[in-house]
Amino acid sequence: MLNEFKAFIARGNVMDLAVGVIIGAAFNKIVESIVNDLVMPIVGALTGGGFDFSNYFIALSSNVTATSLAAAREQGAVFAYGNFITVLINFLILAWIIFLMIKGVNRMRASLEKEKEAGAAEPAPPPEDVQLLTEIRDLLKSRPAA
Repeated sequence: MLNEFKAFIARGNVMDLAVGVIIGAAFNKIVESIVNDLVMPIVGALTGGGFDFSNYFIALSSNVTATSLAAAREQGAVFAYGNFITVLINFLILAWIIFLMIKGVNRMRASLEKEKEAGAAEPAPPPEDVQLLTEIRDLLKSRPAA
């Protein structure tokens, strides 16, 4: 069973998946920073007053009197729609970046296939004078020696 497990772990696709998950987690941090530090302040400024969406919420309990989401969650139930908007924007940016990456990879693959097909195409026939000289040579070779 241990050997089977070693064979499973050593398979290429398992290692590729592990690398993908690790890179994805790191990439997620970059996207979160883009959204939280670059996009959301601009969106907040455009909506007026420079508000941060992450602190938009509706109190679901009369005990909630706080103005920040973290403090309001300590006081009771809240409907944190601003946090959802931030996560949604995170997702859309991440999905867009992945779309652009896949589109680029597909374009690169298509370009490589075109190059491969162009290289595999039959070579152009030689010029007429070379063909004529080749025919004369072949005729001379086929004549019996005198």
